[in-house]
Amino acid sequence: MVKGLGKRVSDAAGELVILDDIDFTVPKGAALAITGSSGSGKSTLLGLMAGLDVPSQGRVWLAGHDLFALDEDGRARLRASEVGFVFQSFQLLPNLTALENVMLPLELSGKPAREPAQAMLERVGLGQRLHHYPRTLSGGEQQRVSLARAFVVQPALLFADEPTGSLDAATGAAVIEQMFALHREHGTTLVLVTHDPQLAARCGMQIVLQGGRQVQAEAAVPA
Repeated sequence: MVKGLGKRVSDAAGELVILDDIDFTVPKGAALAITGSSGSGKSTLLGLMAGLDVPSQGRVWLAGHDLFALDEDGRARLRASEVGFVFQSFQLLPNLTALENVMLPLELSGKPAREPAQAMLERVGLGQRLHHYPRTLSGGEQQRVSLARAFVVQPALLFADEPTGSLDAATGAAVIEQMFALHREHGTTLVLVTHDPQLAARCGMQIVLQGGRQVQAEAAVPA
């Protein structure tokens, strides 16, 4: 749930409003698309919902927790246990293999890692690429490693920021099919930032931002 969320910063010209009075609720297991033109505040909103940034006003509840009632370490622990991320730029560690990249969040949480990571990579069609480094993988393969890393922790919530922005249309479509399939299989709540209207239309909810303000919010329907 997002309530009265706002973000302002000061610069030489005075106060700049990045987001103003954003309100919505995403039901558990639903899919939300955040859309709008460049500079409308989409990525800022995603960062606030994930607790990666701190708002100037308002509140966010994530997995039942009042996010900004927690300190920075508390928010980090909550993300580690409840949240997965997929980024446009993949964010894989170049000195780790595909398998090691997917094992990492489990290892950091002190959980068994190798078998679940291998199973998840096989689920996204990379069972033959376990020991390849990111530089030897195509863009689509790297993004599928990112999907496997995000879902291997069984997150309650997945944040995806322009997940197909670095991919060609055909490769991006294949990645999106896998992302939505995993979203449905795991019952994960999905929050997706995108410029693509066809991709946004696949989500059961849509928030449209314009100049940092919420100009449209569609009710949830089955994703």
